[in-house]
Amino acid sequence: MTQISEQALQAAIKEYRDPYLGKDLYDLGAVKSLQADDSGQVTLVVELPYPSAGIAGALRQLVSVALENVDGVESADVQVGQKIHSYKVQKDLPSVPGVKNIIAVASGKGGVGKSTTAVNLALALQAEGARVGILDADIYGPSIGMMLGVPEGKRPDTRENKYFVPMPVHGLQANSMAFVVTEKTPMVWRGPMVSGAVLQLLQQTLWDELDYLIVDMPPGTGDIQLTLAQKVPVTGAVIVTTPQDIALLDGKKGIEMFRKVDIPVLGVVENMSVHICSNCGHEEPLFGHGGGERIAEEYDTELLGQLPLHMTIREQTDGGTPSVVAEPDSEVARRYRDIARRVGAQLSTRERNLGGSIASVSVTEH
Repeated sequence: MTQISEQALQAAIKEYRDPYLGKDLYDLGAVKSLQADDSGQVTLVVELPYPSAGIAGALRQLVSVALENVDGVESADVQVGQKIHSYKVQKDLPSVPGVKNIIAVASGKGGVGKSTTAVNLALALQAEGARVGILDADIYGPSIGMMLGVPEGKRPDTRENKYFVPMPVHGLQANSMAFVVTEKTPMVWRGPMVSGAVLQLLQQTLWDELDYLIVDMPPGTGDIQLTLAQKVPVTGAVIVTTPQDIALLDGKKGIEMFRKVDIPVLGVVENMSVHICSNCGHEEPLFGHGGGERIAEEYDTELLGQLPLHMTIREQTDGGTPSVVAEPDSEVARRYRDIARRVGAQLSTRERNLGGSIASVSVTEH
């Protein structure tokens, strides 16, 4: 590099440490090219290994300033993108065509906001630049369609009378048993029928080059959940809980279940962590305090985030426009997107599935 020290440029780049993985860009293998011309123009291309559109601007600005402080540098052009790989699943189960990674969102019990979390997590990953789908595996109480605003009675297209075409909703690819039965149809099925129906939905849906497929698991840790965890090629699991002691006990059972079938738990989401009064904004921990953090420490996993108990989250989800799309600049949406980046970052530390599909690349504006 003419008149500019390459060592000085690298030292400047190393000043930036990734906020989710705690490493510099070289340690992450994120620096793809570094060039300097005779006029003092430096061009750096960075590819982060997880969905990261929300922090790309800050990264670009911080690294540009550091580079422009190097002697001889007149200006710096920092291009930030992301490259999402396919990671290994339990027992090397065969991957699902069109899907790089499956993330199971689960809870030990019902009523903790698992489906709301699953929908907003999927939308947050999509907002961070990933290609995302969602599968409603909660056969007995499928609610994803309503939460995404899919009109009652709308059915997915089919191909060859065998394959479902996922429904495009809010930028996601979605499928659910609710799309193929009516709301008044009771699922009076035994465990093997439920497991078979979910597997059929998963494998006979024409997923289109997804980086992540979010699976909203049935609540609980019984035979159905265990069978799905054994047969669905899951890359990682997210446990949703509330600060209540009883919910924490069931959340621990969920973690134990996934560990028994060799599925890594990426972290815990503590839902309803604090109530925010819609009139005055006063915050109060109605269900206790610090439960999610305690369970994360006990099982050596990560507290991915804490979400408030707020009326707008319920209203927006019931109305078919979850918080991440209804108010993308709100504090709630910001928390979901932070959780999404943490989930992607945790997943990026896993061993890659070299037999998986080709990694997708996206580049943000610069």
